[in-house]
Amino acid sequence: MVRADTNRRVNGDRLWESLMEMAKIGATPKGGLNRLALTDLDRECRLLFRTWAEAAGCTVKVDRMGSMFARREGTDPSLPPVMLGSHLDTQPTGGKFDGVLGVLGALEVMRTLQDLDIKTRHPIEMVNWTNEEGSRFAPAMTASGVFAGVLSVEEALAIKDTDGKSMGEELARIGFMGDAPVGGRPVHALFELHIEQGPILEEEGTDIGIVTMANGQKWYEVTITGVESHAGPTPMSRRKDALLGAARIIERVNAVGHAHEPQACATCGMIEAYPNSRNVIPGSVFLTIDLRHPDGDKLASMAKAAEEGIAEIAARTGVTCDYKLVADFPPQPFEASCVDAVRQAATRLGLTAREISSGAGHDAVNVARVAPAAMIFVPCVDGISHNEAEDIRPAWATAGTNVLLEAVLEKSEVVNG
Repeated sequence: MVRADTNRRVNGDRLWESLMEMAKIGATPKGGLNRLALTDLDRECRLLFRTWAEAAGCTVKVDRMGSMFARREGTDPSLPPVMLGSHLDTQPTGGKFDGVLGVLGALEVMRTLQDLDIKTRHPIEMVNWTNEEGSRFAPAMTASGVFAGVLSVEEALAIKDTDGKSMGEELARIGFMGDAPVGGRPVHALFELHIEQGPILEEEGTDIGIVTMANGQKWYEVTITGVESHAGPTPMSRRKDALLGAARIIERVNAVGHAHEPQACATCGMIEAYPNSRNVIPGSVFLTIDLRHPDGDKLASMAKAAEEGIAEIAARTGVTCDYKLVADFPPQPFEASCVDAVRQAATRLGLTAREISSGAGHDAVNVARVAPAAMIFVPCVDGISHNEAEDIRPAWATAGTNVLLEAVLEKSEVVNG
């Protein structure tokens, strides 16, 4: 076990300055970020991250999915690395800390190791995963999914956005399609620092969330087809209104979530109506469904209820509904020794902590399928995330990054301190 060294602390001011500097790229008028994966803004923040990583003494490699790995060599380069990191892409109306804290917290750890000239047996690699959010390219957590064998490289690179542009094309366009293999190598441990994205830690006044598991998720895409017709002459009884069908499906999905409370979440987050004209009955609607639960059997029950509801509503409203499951993530526990490293780090630092599960998906969840992994949560104001109003306190960021530093050192085996 690494000892509690009061001199071994990250520079909280430097961390916050880096967060604010990165937040200038893709800044929105309301104080958030719009930095979708593989856009020019994504390229800009990647270039800044690479500059900072190299200045911290790291060697940066990019794999075929565009994920960036910044390596600090250990005294025994043959040992598998300890990884830490998250993602730099955001939602269209995202905040400054979701994912970004995990990457720049990792950077601050690397800077601190350089400042203090701390050496470790295991190499340490910080990572910026490609397309965690899934806002532009679905499913989410794409690159870490390829790393874990959930998707093949070819499948992932062929994924297209709503404009028909593929991940492979856009990676090449922004200059971040690397040549390093994706996954297929041992990882000693991985830690991801993240904001909670929920209200529990702030409401309790707790410093650190020790994340023990992540909820399962199922994502659907639904296409509802009716008949376009004039909104004036078409009698109500003769209509096949795709948007009405969508509205009833949305209501049914919401009911499915309530039926599996308190741990379930059920959301329709995206809807597109065609032809989207005020005096035309919609003939087609595209809709997404997001189901989540920590219990795999209950998640399956939610999916069954939603699918049965889609079929029943289609028959009742005279429309057709085609749906497909585009993402299926089972509940994922985190590895006990990594979780314990987080717990011990919080204790050594004198921070309050509690065990917590993650309602959101994260890259660490994918990596946990193939390697030991754990997550560290810090509070966020009012539990708000995926929102331009997302906010945290500098002291929370510093505390979480100090826990990250201690947990990484525990696993990477300090040799000179």
